[in-house]
This record gives sequence, C-alpha cells and structure tokens, in this order.
Amino acid sequence: FAFRNQRLDLLLRVGEVCGDIGRFSVGPQPVIFLNSAELIHELLVTHGYDVMKLPEFSDSARPVLGAGLLTSEGEAHRAARKLVAPAFAPRTIANYAATMVSYAERLQREWSDGAILDIHHEMSRLTLWIVGKTLFDAEVLDEADDLGEALTTAIAHVNGSIGALVHLPQSWPTPHNRQFRAAIARLDATILRIIAERRQEAHHRGDMLESLLAARDEDGGQLPDEQIRDEVMTLFLAGHETTANALSWAWHLLSTHPVPYQRLLDEVDAVLGHRSPTLDDLPRLPYALQICKESLRLYPPAYFTGRKVLVDLTLGDYAIPRDTLIMLSPYTLHRRADYFADPLRFLPERFAPEQAERIPRHAYLPFGSGPRVCIGNHFAMMEMHLLLVTLAQHAAFAATAGTVIAEPLVTLRPKGGIAMTVRRRAAHADMPDGSVAPARQAV
Repeated sequence: FAFRNQRLDLLLRVGEVCGDIGRFSVGPQPVIFLNSAELIHELLVTHGYDVMKLPEFSDSARPVLGAGLLTSEGEAHRAARKLVAPAFAPRTIANYAATMVSYAERLQREWSDGAILDIHHEMSRLTLWIVGKTLFDAEVLDEADDLGEALTTAIAHVNGSIGALVHLPQSWPTPHNRQFRAAIARLDATILRIIAERRQEAHHRGDMLESLLAARDEDGGQLPDEQIRDEVMTLFLAGHETTANALSWAWHLLSTHPVPYQRLLDEVDAVLGHRSPTLDDLPRLPYALQICKESLRLYPPAYFTGRKVLVDLTLGDYAIPRDTLIMLSPYTLHRRADYFADPLRFLPERFAPEQAERIPRHAYLPFGSGPRVCIGNHFAMMEMHLLLVTLAQHAAFAATAGTVIAEPLVTLRPKGGIAMTVRRRAAHADMPDGSVAPARQAV
C-alpha cells in the first residue's frame, strides 16, 4: 500500500531506519533498498552488466514504449543505444541551442503581465515543442496540449501498473483501459505520421529520426516502422517529461527563495542584457547552472529506479543472491545529511566548483550511472540551462497561495501543477535606476 500510495514517504523511511541498505516488501516480493553512494556505484557501474532493469517497470512501460531504449535489455539495449547515440553527440546537440532559445522566447510572448499560469503546463508545452523540433525536425505546436494529455494518461497508466498487485489484461474493456488505448492511439497518430512523411523526403536533415531511418538491420534492410516508432516514442516521452518537471521545480524553488532568485536575475542581466542567449554564453552563467543542479538534487525527475540481479554478487559486505530485486532512489540519496549539509535547504552555491568537489562520488545521481546512464543527460542540462536564463530575461514568477505537492509517478511531477503569477520584466527595464526586481512571494 505504501509503495503504491505513499512512495516517497516509504523510501525516505527505509533510508532513515535502515541506513545504507535495507529491505521492505511489495506484497509477497522482498526488495533490497540501497541508500549509499558506494553501494549504488558498485551496483550500477561495477556490476552494471550483471543486472537488468526491474521487469515490473519494463513490463509496465512496454505497452507505451514498446521495445525501445528504456525497456530493452542486453544486446538489444546496446544496439538501441548505439543507434540513437549520434543524436546526442556534443557537436549535434550544440546545433539545437538556437531552437531552444527561439521556442522559449516564443512561449513567453503569450504571457500577459499579472496572469496566473500553471508553470508545469507551460514548461511541458515548451519542452514538447523542443523535442519535436530538435530530435525529429517536426512542428508540434498545435498538437502540444493534446499530446501532453495523452502522455499524462500513458504515464499514469505505467505508474499504476508498477504498483499494482493484480494486473488486469489490457484487452479488457474497462474505462481505464479504453482511456489508455485512446491515449496511445493519439500519440501513435502523430509519431507514425512524422515517420511516414519523412520516408517520402529526399533531403538531408541530420536529426535523430534521419539516423533511425537510415539504419540497417543485420540483413541490410531498413528498420521496420514499429521499431522506429518505439525509439521515437521513448525519446519523445523522456525528452520532454523530465526536463519539464525539472524546470517546473526550479521555478517553484526560485519563487519561494527571493535571494537566489535575485542573484539569478542579476547574473542574467549582467551577462546578456537584452540580447538572446547563445550556447557560448553558458559558461558565463554559472549560477544559473548551479540552480539547475540544485533543483535536480531536491526534485530529481527520475526519483527512483531498480535492478534485478542476474548472478550471485557481493555489494560491500553483503551477499546478494541471483534474482534479487534492488531499488535505489536519488530522491533519498540526495537528502543524506552526510553527503549534503542541511539537505532540505535550497542552496545553489553547494554546486559552485570549490564546493561541488566535496560531494562524494555517486552521491549525486539525477541521470543515473553506469551502462544505462541517461543518454540525453547533456542535452537535458543544456536545455534546462538555456531555458532558465531565456525565460528569466523576460518574466519573473511569484508563487500563489497553496501547497505544492510532489507526485511520484514514473517521474516526479508537481501534483495538480504549480500556479504562479507572471510579471513582465520588460516593464522594469525603464526604471530610473535601471534595476530589475524579481517577483517575490508574499509572506
């Protein structure tokens, strides 16, 4: 019951009671829980090829993602990773920077001064536009809301399936199953349309979809649309969901911490003035990057993961038998006081270079580690950094009344969104002293 309905509380409680390693049960299934940087490093890196992702996750996600990068194992996973790797090479993602900035500027022009926005909805729209354009060179602006709703339905289905003790067949015509099938059909309609349109083209685009369409199987034939669909769906979901959540939590934290917020705005104004940011500006915006990293520490979108042990192995002083299920949670790991002083405090300065060096290795894992480390981690960090500073140029957000609750679905979302009042920063640019004040939360 706790794993299904109070997951974060359960993981925090196991970490607090048991320390580095503990045990709990999901129904009849025992689970080993790791909450130690050293033990997690051994599991994910040293024994990275001696384990597989939790079958419960893969089985639950497969109706959505098919046999894509997140659900495949062994040689199939290595082949899929090799297939999509060119799209995330540093030179390739550098070409996406201008598109990210352009879409962020386009979004903020829709906001009127004093409007109340659901910032999570807005960040989801933005990252959906970006993933559609940068990875597949496709415009999805007009479909963003429909696709966002379909993705939310799909994610809720996967989450419910992971925590369920009894799994009803997908073919049963329950209201939930009908809603889920409609959501997948909506997503497939867009993705399969994009694939079909691109197969008819002859000119070079140089994006991820092009590399998939050009790939060949062992017999030299084209990859079937179904396989391409699975990889596209995986990146479509993962490429927008996690960054949208990360940005939403960053704005929430900034809106409730006026001092770091003011420092961000001061840095943005000093470095950029009124011109649009570029990739070359990012090294001169270090505090913005520290905000990104600290937000990911407190609210990592991929807040838990797990592995099934394929062989008998030893982690530290513990013998772990074959077929054992192991879980770990960056959310709990990032809250250990011996790794991060005053761990519940929002303190971007802890990621300043001189302080970041003191963080134990593998105590900070927003993107995982080992053979299954997030392949889009550099893409995601560049996107979050650029979008944060671009939007900070034009708007400031103030939290409205009400509590924001973390909802641990497949990713860590803000439950019900985050309502914020937006203020146009352009209105402050003509102040006599030239100063710009951030929106501050009323106390």
